[in-house]
Amino acid sequence: MKMKLIRMGLYLMAGFYLIGGLNHFLNPSFYLPLIPEYFPEKEFINYLAGIFEISFSICLLLKRFRKIASYGIIAMLIAFIPSHIYFIQINACVPDGLCTPLWVAWVRLLIIHPLLMMWAWIYRDLE
Repeated sequence: MKMKLIRMGLYLMAGFYLIGGLNHFLNPSFYLPLIPEYFPEKEFINYLAGIFEISFSICLLLKRFRKIASYGIIAMLIAFIPSHIYFIQINACVPDGLCTPLWVAWVRLLIIHPLLMMWAWIYRDLE
């Protein structure tokens, strides 16, 4: 039973990143305003993030590539930190887009983001 729950967590994580990655292509207008203005080539960055998320989600399911996928997810989440900070700097509200209470943006950066990193770390050595 314990192993089933562990596997379900792995599949959930893979599905989470697969859906997120696909959404970069299906709904780029959601992500583009969240990329800080000081980054060039926002469209390229958005699609690259989608490619990485999709690739890592697939690699998580392959024992041979799981460790590198876990480390890749952690690196990717670190790379996303400037976007989270930028979202806080714009008061957690994109004109005509995503708006949340400012505390939600802080929780995302300081709690959810590290938890996602820990989730990837936990599954790096799963047989």
